[in-house]
Amino acid sequence: MAFDGLFTRAMTKELNDTLVGGRINKIQQPYKNEMIITVRAKGKNHKLLLSAHPSYSRVQLTEESSLSPDEPPMFCMMMRKHLDRAIVQNIYQAGLDRIIIFELKGRDELGDESIKLLIIEIMGRHSNIILVNKENDKIIDSIKHIPASVNSYRTVLPGGTYVYPPEQNKLNPLEAEVDDILRNIDFNSGKIDRQIVQHFAGISPLIAKEITFRCGIANRSTLPPVFIELMKHFKSQQYNYSITTNGVKSAFYLIPITHMMGELKSFSTLSGMLDSFYFGKAQRDRVKQQAMDLERLMKNEKEKNEKKVIKLEATLERAEQADEYQLLGELLTANMHLVKKGMKEISVVNYYDPDGGTINIPLDPRKGPSENAQNYFSKYQKAKNSLGVVKQQIQQAKEEITYFDGLLQQLSSASVGDIDEIRNELIEGGYIRRRQQKARKKATGKPAIERYEASDKTEILVGKNNTQNDYLTNKLARRDEIWLHTKDIPGSHVVIRSTDPTDTTIQEAAILAAYFSKARDSSSVPVDYTKIRHVKKPNGSKPGFVIYEQQKTVYVTPNEELVRSMKVD
Repeated sequence: MAFDGLFTRAMTKELNDTLVGGRINKIQQPYKNEMIITVRAKGKNHKLLLSAHPSYSRVQLTEESSLSPDEPPMFCMMMRKHLDRAIVQNIYQAGLDRIIIFELKGRDELGDESIKLLIIEIMGRHSNIILVNKENDKIIDSIKHIPASVNSYRTVLPGGTYVYPPEQNKLNPLEAEVDDILRNIDFNSGKIDRQIVQHFAGISPLIAKEITFRCGIANRSTLPPVFIELMKHFKSQQYNYSITTNGVKSAFYLIPITHMMGELKSFSTLSGMLDSFYFGKAQRDRVKQQAMDLERLMKNEKEKNEKKVIKLEATLERAEQADEYQLLGELLTANMHLVKKGMKEISVVNYYDPDGGTINIPLDPRKGPSENAQNYFSKYQKAKNSLGVVKQQIQQAKEEITYFDGLLQQLSSASVGDIDEIRNELIEGGYIRRRQQKARKKATGKPAIERYEASDKTEILVGKNNTQNDYLTNKLARRDEIWLHTKDIPGSHVVIRSTDPTDTTIQEAAILAAYFSKARDSSSVPVDYTKIRHVKKPNGSKPGFVIYEQQKTVYVTPNEELVRSMKVD
């Protein structure tokens, strides 16, 4: 991972520069493996994110907002008990390991001064957040409990003694000299980048590849100077925080990753870079886990209706042969004197044909002339009656496909807080049985609508699901405010809270509409806009569905950075 020991070293310095001397005034645990601790330092509140997420573990300052659960988890309650109003005395790294330790001074239950260590181990799926009593190294609690049955070397349980992860006895790359490199790298064995990771502490495969790439051909003469020069920059904290994206993947680090041959975006802080890189990633992962059953239901319903349309269109094609059945019945009636029981077909003159051609009429040999004629008239009547029904069923099935296509799009950009609204909508629609939902609180109050600000400070509101879309468009917005939606593409309802917005504001709102739509990854996305007064919800229509008129269209390309900058907490 890119959050290696060298990266941890840089992050520790950034946190030290910002938080040391500050006081903890708020502790939240919005998700199972993540904490947000608000520290008041240097006259400003700073949100510190501690994540033990198996895929997105990290420590950083963040500008992102998170909803706290109604009932805080036990670990959060314990943290509040021990760390509320504590002073951040020091922040340091354990060697070059991915471990950051916060030394916090507070008061115990008796009012006596006590020092606690908040230890964050950033180790992928083994990541943890552990609170330790500095005086005796006793673990007070951890966000993940590790018993001896899982790890025989070290247990992480309340009351146990904190033990650091086993040392790997690697060389410190910041102190490495030419002889250290030549002695530990076997240039004849190849895979130089893997050997660098194996022998030097704090170096991830990402930066090891970058070192070998900058060598051109990594050998005894090229590798040492490149390695040492790069480590000099790291040792003296000379960084260029950047995200490199090459269309296939993206990576962040303390320096540009040139071997990826991609676009480069630089940042002034490590935390700002991580906010940009992880924007939405962890949330989408959590949504996917919590809404796995909903996604499966939506895909199944959409697929079921797609198959239904295929069958119904085949039925429609047969039904549209009604006129042919009528013709055959009439011709057979006119030529009944020529028909005898036992005949399999008869050829007669088609008197509707201007050229006087003949036509073959298939017959049921078991039936007489009159019965065969009546059979064709019955087929005609049945086909004629089914035309309207089949067309209606096709329309309904296509509406269902569009509906679930929209729900899948909403799920792709939903927050954890949006899931219950989507689930309740499916319950109300009869797609999920209410009794299957265990102890789920009924939604009360008004839906929470996400707020954004245009560059001229005009407020823009975005509905993230059908419940929010209906409320925003049909109840909250005023008649002459501007409504936007991607043209013929599933997406969010967007409202500009102005009756006469500037062209720039319309463009920015359109970018929001395109970003929160199925066309998020496209360019030149058409977005319609009109006044709320011209937007109507037909009676009996699906949630979130509207029709509109007198619209104009603009074409925009979604911009994630702009969306993030416009967000209002």
